[in-house]
Amino acid sequence: MTALRIDKWLWAARFFKTRALAAKACDLGRIESNGVTAKASRDVRVGDALRIKNEGGEFIVEVLGLTELRGPAAAAQALFQETELSKETRLRLAAERKMMMEIAGGRETKPSKRDRRDIDRLRRR
Repeated sequence: MTALRIDKWLWAARFFKTRALAAKACDLGRIESNGVTAKASRDVRVGDALRIKNEGGEFIVEVLGLTELRGPAAAAQALFQETELSKETRLRLAAERKMMMEIAGGRETKPSKRDRRDIDRLRRR
């Protein structure tokens, strides 16, 4: 196999839970192949550089293998290699989000009935 649809590859490489979500990401312009916005039907080949934006962050990867079958995570990780810059950026952004949550101070319990009334009263104004 020399080429494969990009939505199938993204699904098999476990970037998206379903092929439909992978195709939708392509339609929304969140996938770039070699610097060009990719449609779901675009072929991906070994050696291609992909920029993938999903809820996990932004990945910049090089395609190492092709498969139509979605296998275990270990097999999926063998299909691509993420660049060092991409890894560092994602880890830095994750650390910043974690720090913001600590600074903002999340609520430790659910709002009480009284708190909920206060929240409702504030939202109506």
